[in-house]
Amino acid sequence: MASVRIPPVLRPSVGGEREVEASGSNIGEVLQSLVTSFPATKDQIFGADGALNRYVNVYLNDEDVRVLDGLETSVGDGDHVVILPAMAGGS
Repeated sequence: MASVRIPPVLRPSVGGEREVEASGSNIGEVLQSLVTSFPATKDQIFGADGALNRYVNVYLNDEDVRVLDGLETSVGDGDHVVILPAMAGGS
């Protein structure tokens, strides 16, 4: 299983947890496992087409999965997945 770091904006959807365990052999499966366990996270992580929401960044062991193999990026036991919502704004 991989540990998934939950950003503050998603914590209410996972019972306030900062980190949860999720199973899967790749990032897509890990995120689907998270969504299955915590359905309220689905719309915040995935777009209507099933791809990662464009405003969500996912890192595997500190590397952006978009520069790896995206949702197909392999995940091993003990790996760390971090979900970070993109920030925008300012003046």
